[in-house]
Amino acid sequence: MPQHRFAQVDVFSSTPFLGNPVAVVLDADGIGDDDMQRIARWTNLSETTFVLPPTRDGADYRLRIFTPGGELPFAGHPTLGSAAAWLHAGGEPAGDDVVQECGAGLVRIRRSGGILSFEAPPTVRSGAIDEDEVDAIAAAFGIERAAIVDHQWIDNGPGWCIVRLDSADEVLALEPDLSRIPDAMVGAIGAYPEGSPHAFELRAFAPGVGVPEDPVCGSMNASAAQWMTGAGVASAPYTVSQGARLQRAGEIAISTDAAGAVWVGGACTVAIEGTIGV
Repeated sequence: MPQHRFAQVDVFSSTPFLGNPVAVVLDADGIGDDDMQRIARWTNLSETTFVLPPTRDGADYRLRIFTPGGELPFAGHPTLGSAAAWLHAGGEPAGDDVVQECGAGLVRIRRSGGILSFEAPPTVRSGAIDEDEVDAIAAAFGIERAAIVDHQWIDNGPGWCIVRLDSADEVLALEPDLSRIPDAMVGAIGAYPEGSPHAFELRAFAPGVGVPEDPVCGSMNASAAQWMTGAGVASAPYTVSQGARLQRAGEIAISTDAAGAVWVGGACTVAIEGTIGV
C-alpha cells in the first residue's frame, strides 16, 4: 500500500489543541476521489485536505478540501493548516507568498509575525437572506426573529450565510436545533463590549456538510469581515473569538491591506506527523 506523508495541524490557536485541527495528506497524487472522501469520513474532522501538484501558473500546490459530507471549493482553516504542513515538510514558495490553487481559484497566504494569513477570496453570493429563511434560522436557534439585527449571504464557496445578534453573549447562549435546518450553512456573530480582548464572538454551524458546529471557521470569518467592514459595522484590524462552546480557544486576526483586501490570520501548530497508507 503506497504511503503518503500525513500531518494534523492545529489552526487558529497559539495554545496547541485549543484550535481547529485539519488532517493534511501531502504528496496526494494518485489518491482517487472515493478514497479522499473515505479518508475524510474516517478522520471525522471538519476538514481533511489533499496536497497535489499545481495545474495553474503561479500556484505552489493544488489543494482539495473534503468534509465528512463532501468536497468544498474553499475553506479557511484548511488553507492555513495545509500551508503550515507544506512549509513544515520543506515546501518552498516561488515568491514571497505561498499561493494555493483550489476550487475557488488562487489564494495567497503570507507569513508575518509568527502567523499565517490568507487573502479572503471574493464571495460568490451576497445580499440579504430571504425572510422565510431568516425565520427558519431564528426558530432553529431558539430565538425571536427580532433578536436578529442583520443578516447576509456571505458565500465564498462553502455556502455560508450569517445572522448578526446584538451581543457576543447572545451568540454564546445559542442552543440550536439543527434538525430544523438540516441543509444549512449558517453562522451567528455578535459584538463584545468595547475594550474586550476580542471584538466579536462567532459560531459556525454546517449540518449541510455533516459538521454540526465548526470549532473555528476561517472562510466564514473571511466573508463576514468583508461584509461587516464594507457595511461599516467593523473596522479592521480586529480579532474574533470562536470555539468557546466546544472548549476551544480560537483567535482569528482580521486585517486589511492598502488595496482594501481582507486578510484572515491565525497561529498554526503541526501537532502530528507521520504517514498514511492509501
